[in-house]
Amino acid sequence: MGYLVTGGTGFIGKFLIKKLLQREGDIHVVVRQSSLPKLQKLQKLCGEKGARIKAVVGDITQPNLGLDDKQVAELKDKISHFYHLAAIYDLAAKAEAQQQANIEGTQNAIDCAMTINAGCFEMVSSIAAAGLYNGVFREDMFEEAEGLKNPYFSTKHDSEGLVRKKCKIPYRIYRPGMVVGHSKTGEIDKIDGPYYFFKMIQKFRNKLPPWMPTIGFEGGYMNIVPVDFVVNAIDHISHKDDTIGQCFHLTDPKPNRIGEVLNIFADAGHAPKMALRINTKMFGFIPAYIRNMIMSLPPILRIKGAILKDLKIPPQVLEFINYPTRFDSRDTQKALEDSNITVPRLASYAAPLWDFWERNLDPDLFIEKTLSGSVKDKFIMITGATSGIGLATSLRLAKTQAKLILVARKEEGLIETKQLVEDMGGTCYTYIADLSSNDDCDKLIKTVSENHGVVDILLNNAGRSIRRSVEHSVDRFHDYERCMQLNYFGCLKLIMGFLPGMTKKRFGHIINISSIGVLTNSPRFSAYVASKSALEAFTRCAAAEYSDTGVSFTTINMPLVKTPMIAPTKIYDYFPTLNPDQAVDLIAKAIIHKPKRVATRLGTFINVLYAVAPKATEILFNFTFRMFNDSGAAKGDKKAIKQEDMTSEQIALAQVMRGIHL
Repeated sequence: MGYLVTGGTGFIGKFLIKKLLQREGDIHVVVRQSSLPKLQKLQKLCGEKGARIKAVVGDITQPNLGLDDKQVAELKDKISHFYHLAAIYDLAAKAEAQQQANIEGTQNAIDCAMTINAGCFEMVSSIAAAGLYNGVFREDMFEEAEGLKNPYFSTKHDSEGLVRKKCKIPYRIYRPGMVVGHSKTGEIDKIDGPYYFFKMIQKFRNKLPPWMPTIGFEGGYMNIVPVDFVVNAIDHISHKDDTIGQCFHLTDPKPNRIGEVLNIFADAGHAPKMALRINTKMFGFIPAYIRNMIMSLPPILRIKGAILKDLKIPPQVLEFINYPTRFDSRDTQKALEDSNITVPRLASYAAPLWDFWERNLDPDLFIEKTLSGSVKDKFIMITGATSGIGLATSLRLAKTQAKLILVARKEEGLIETKQLVEDMGGTCYTYIADLSSNDDCDKLIKTVSENHGVVDILLNNAGRSIRRSVEHSVDRFHDYERCMQLNYFGCLKLIMGFLPGMTKKRFGHIINISSIGVLTNSPRFSAYVASKSALEAFTRCAAAEYSDTGVSFTTINMPLVKTPMIAPTKIYDYFPTLNPDQAVDLIAKAIIHKPKRVATRLGTFINVLYAVAPKATEILFNFTFRMFNDSGAAKGDKKAIKQEDMTSEQIALAQVMRGIHL
């Protein structure tokens, strides 16, 4: 007994070969010359049994699989089972490639099987051969398939048709469902089927606690089967003489709807589950021409494309949201009666699938996620670069191959910072400028542009903070003017100065250091928060205008950081604060991932609390406002600079309101 396998280095093929090694006989694997290393790796993994795996160099796109007369003579009358798995299993593949691999490849495989007089042609097809059949598709159905416009569906259907019409030796046909990883190990080698939704689930997990209920959709049935069930079933059925000429649905007899599938994987990934699932069929009452008109509007297409791109979901996958087909598998179940082979429930093996994906296939694992890789050879301007967050950022980036443009008011500090950066092997250029001066900003923009061309990343870090209640500010209007001039107008000058160059290059990233106070509306910081809020409002407007230019905008709502700027306010000695290096971690995250916003969970929570219960939140912050007093300096009493020790109640509240300016 001997076997021949096409697609043996593919996902299902590798598992099938391992299964066949448990039987007697050599396994001949048709591989292209370029795929020989993959087969050699498989041979090595199979140990001593790997010697029974024989390479047959060929190509499914060639007549007779490209085998020469000598190869044909060596295989003739020696192959009892010809397993044809080689095909394209990809909704997003080009139609021409699918035509060549799925249809022409199958015809060549049939011809080869008949030429070598194989005992049986074992065709691994797919449930896609049914197209988008509306109802229950039985194993004896074929011509009844409908909705075959998608090349993936049509080529799977037509290739199966070739076997039925052209194969003159005994054959069997297998239609697996959506094949996922091994039910014990989770092993799989590509993202397909339900895996396309894993990134969405992961994003929900990273943003929301697992106990928070969410709203989702129900959708059609998603027939999922693990690869070990598929190969075990193929191996068992192909060795039963009474199954010749039949078609077998290797599917789950009790499939889950898409909404249930997402909840199962959300549970496996410790993400919030959809407590309310909306059946998308309810939108069917909207006339098709209206739905198509709305979905074809340019802004809708861009939003849809951006969301799908962010979630790594191919547009073709949306066809399965309301997948209408159910698959009868009674013939398969009957053929497996004398075995222990059954389809395990998805919930029983979802955890290993998720774990293997997150450790090995998560798309984020394959993109540049290091700070060094993200800033290599880029010009990065850092304002306020000689102390606090600016200095810490400069020193972190000094270890990379970024070209730093450091800006500060004092030459002495710039000289010291430049020396530190260069001692660490970094490259930097320094410029003296008071960013509260419009003239200095204009001069800086002109000089930097002439010397370096385009600024790739602009970090607006320089700022001024004033902790003083409105009551003690009524005769200090200049406080608001000073904050606005530096925190808003100074940043705005630089943004507008460097935006044209970024737009022309179609690359740029503007990072604004804002404050958690903008999210929490912190009392005593009306001047500071107002200036930062203005910058955030501008950023949101500008981001919408520049969304299609390659320029990104990120706002960092920084919590309280232990820097020289807060040193005069002695009560902050009792507050849990970030150190500058921790603040740089947030900046690094912004540089690498380019999110719209970087914020702490506490800041986001209170921002939501304001939206949901504004009066209650106002009362809460009024309570904190009354618990803490203005400093003597804020009251204008220069003799009362020394801050009184905080009470135990104040310290406790400061710990609870971590990072919020009180």
